[in-house]
Amino acid sequence: MASLTPIAAGSRDPEAFHRALAHWNHRRLAVQTPGGDWLGDLNADFRMLRLEGAFIEAFRARVAPLVAEVPGDPAAFVAWFEGLKDSGPGQWDPLFPWLAADASLDDLKWFLTQEAAGEAGFDDLVAYTQVKLPARPKLELARNYWDEMGRGNMGGMHGPMLDRAVIALDLKPTIDGTLWQSLCLANTMTALATTRRYVYQSIGALGVVELTAPTRVGLVADGLKRLGCPTEARKYFVLHAQLDIEHSRAWNAEALVPLVEADPACARHIAEGAVMRLMCGEQCFEAYRSHLWCRAGAMAYAAE
Repeated sequence: MASLTPIAAGSRDPEAFHRALAHWNHRRLAVQTPGGDWLGDLNADFRMLRLEGAFIEAFRARVAPLVAEVPGDPAAFVAWFEGLKDSGPGQWDPLFPWLAADASLDDLKWFLTQEAAGEAGFDDLVAYTQVKLPARPKLELARNYWDEMGRGNMGGMHGPMLDRAVIALDLKPTIDGTLWQSLCLANTMTALATTRRYVYQSIGALGVVELTAPTRVGLVADGLKRLGCPTEARKYFVLHAQLDIEHSRAWNAEALVPLVEADPACARHIAEGAVMRLMCGEQCFEAYRSHLWCRAGAMAYAAE
C-alpha cells in the first residue's frame, strides 16, 4: 500500500495545520463551564470543523483506491481486515526491533514522549464512537471500554497507567514539542470518533489499533526492560502486548461482523478508517526513524 504523503486540507504547512488542530482538540474536549462569548467560541469551532472536515475528506480520497475492492461478505471482510496485520502500511517497521535491542534510554524516552503527546485517549474515542450503535457492536465497545476503565478499579485504568509511565520516565510531552506526524495521527483518530458521519471509519481505526499494537508495544516493553526501567514504566506496554490480542478477536467478531452483516456497504468505510490509521502510524514511524537514527549516527560519529 502507498505511504501517506503530507495532507493538511490544502495547506502547504502540515506542521502548522496539525499543531493548530491539536490545540483546538485539546481545548474543545476539555471539561468546561459556560462562558460569556459562547457565540464567538461556536464560530471558531465551526471554522476548525470545516478545516478538519476538508482534511479528512482529502485523506479519504487518498485511500479510496486502496479499499475499493474490499469484500462485503462478513467472513471475507474480517479475513481482509486481519490481513492488515501483515500487509498493512507501517507493519513490521524496523524501528521497533531497534527500540527493543539497540536504542538508548534517551532514544526510548524521546520516542515515548512523542507517543504520549500524540495519544488521543483510546477510552474516550471508544466512548464517542459507541453512541447509537446497534446493540451487539455497542455491547462489544462497552466491554472494551470497561477494560480501559480497569473494570471499575482505578489502579487498572489504562489512561492513568500510561500517565504513571510518563511520570516514572520523567517525560514532558507537549503539543508544541511533538512532531506533526504524531499530531496528525491523534487529530485523525479524534476527528473520526467525534464526527457522526465517520462512525464506521472510527470503528475500523480503533479495531486496527487492537489488531496491530501488540507486537509493537511488546517490543517497546522489551526495550524498557533491557534498560532497567522500573515496572511502573513498563506495565502499560506489557499489559497491551497481551490484552489487545483478545480485544482484537472480540472486536472483529462482535463489532465488525454484525455491522457488515447488517449493511455490506459499510465494509468500505470501516476499511477506510483502518487504512487511514495505519498510514498515519507509518508516517510516524518514518519520522521517528529519521530523527532517532540520524541522532544515533551523529553520536557515533562524535564518539570516534
